[in-house]
Amino acid sequence: MTESVDLSRVHLIGIGGAGMSGVARILLSRGAVVSGSDVKDSRPVLALRAMGAEIAVGHAAGNLSISGGLPTVVVTSFAAIPQDNPELLAAREHGIPVIRRSDLLAELMVGHRQVLIAGTHGKTSTTSMAVAALQSAGLDPSFAIGGQLNRAGTNAHHGTGDAFVAEADESDASLLRYRPDIAVVTNIEPDHLDHFGTAEAYFAVFDDFADRLSDDGHLIVCLDDGHAAALGERVAQRGVNVLGYGTTAAAAAHPDIPVAAEILDITVSEAGSRARMRIDDREVTATLQTPGAHMVLNGAAALVAGRLAGGELDKLVEGLSDFSGVRRRFEYRGTVEAGEFAGVRVFDDYAHHPTEVTAVLRAAREMVEAEGQGRVLVVFQPHLYSRTIEFAGEFAAALSLADAAVVLEIYGAREQPVEGVTSRIITDAMTCEVAYEPDFSAAPTAVARLARPGDVVLTMGAGSVTLLAAEILTELGS
Repeated sequence: MTESVDLSRVHLIGIGGAGMSGVARILLSRGAVVSGSDVKDSRPVLALRAMGAEIAVGHAAGNLSISGGLPTVVVTSFAAIPQDNPELLAAREHGIPVIRRSDLLAELMVGHRQVLIAGTHGKTSTTSMAVAALQSAGLDPSFAIGGQLNRAGTNAHHGTGDAFVAEADESDASLLRYRPDIAVVTNIEPDHLDHFGTAEAYFAVFDDFADRLSDDGHLIVCLDDGHAAALGERVAQRGVNVLGYGTTAAAAAHPDIPVAAEILDITVSEAGSRARMRIDDREVTATLQTPGAHMVLNGAAALVAGRLAGGELDKLVEGLSDFSGVRRRFEYRGTVEAGEFAGVRVFDDYAHHPTEVTAVLRAAREMVEAEGQGRVLVVFQPHLYSRTIEFAGEFAAALSLADAAVVLEIYGAREQPVEGVTSRIITDAMTCEVAYEPDFSAAPTAVARLARPGDVVLTMGAGSVTLLAAEILTELGS
């Protein structure tokens, strides 16, 4: 998008989605007239109505006028909303500009110090940590993230400070819409090949993203990720200001990148992870309530970004230590209090790529080992046929890190089923105890056949599997 658009009256198709509801919330806070539509009522829809948005259930051409007049711009997700959507067709008939959510977010960030978090994994957690740290430092940033902060209970905010923190999504190259002042790349690993076609094209979008930095901007890269570190080394040669974060060993392996945060050691306990870091030639200690070495890396990135955005280090560390997590990122859902399965705890996580699955299951393993009891049981729902086919072997290896697993049928989302492809292409290669359960409603019973007192159960995936956490608790507690 090269020209500014009139944001006085905005209509959002799919307004209840995580990304759309966030930008709608910011628009309402800024005084815009907001309307939208979605396929059903939901908590985000109800919250936006309470803020003043006019929202229709179902899609129809007449929805464009639901706020009392035609909108000045219509916002859509090209991935989720088909081109024959009646509201899109009506917008074109009326000559109303149609833009993507990323275009709108870029427009909302104009005039702010833009802090963008990119990477294949960890964007939501790192963005959320940066927001929590900056809030603790009293800077009140605006933000738009892909999940709800547990403490704040929201996914977006129009702040009074000059910083605007947001995720930069690479899945459809929309991260190239932004002009960051501070950009974080947590890691780079081939994904979304249905859009990019090749791993090389996927890698290239991050180089292009680095080239979008403002003239005095900074790129912050994870030195523990080889591809992110290599990106830092490449763009530094082009004159970009690059800073790194990571473990001592990773810092030593990349001497050409200045280290802004060095992780000296990590101690895992029942409460989470305690990390000693060297930042600004000082040693600081942060306790992360969400377990896992990957979360410590995300926290280090958040602190570096927070320092560049003007936060005072001790306050940033305090905010990071107080950070209670994001919905669906190792989110605690409950404990079975009595009966045959007493002590079983259920967590829910969004992990849907083999690397993410590996990180979460390792974190769960570290947690039960620190406690000295229990096993790790995962209920996994593969997401997208294309991703499942591409990474079947990697998924099998990752899920086998659990002591036992229940694997559901593939959640196709925007994709049509592929003949002959089921989740068995994963389960047939797994080495732990595993149950393939194509009947979604039978999953809690399958968990009951595998669980033991004191186990940690993780529902995992980007689809509807999150709905099972409560049902599993009911099944085990009955």
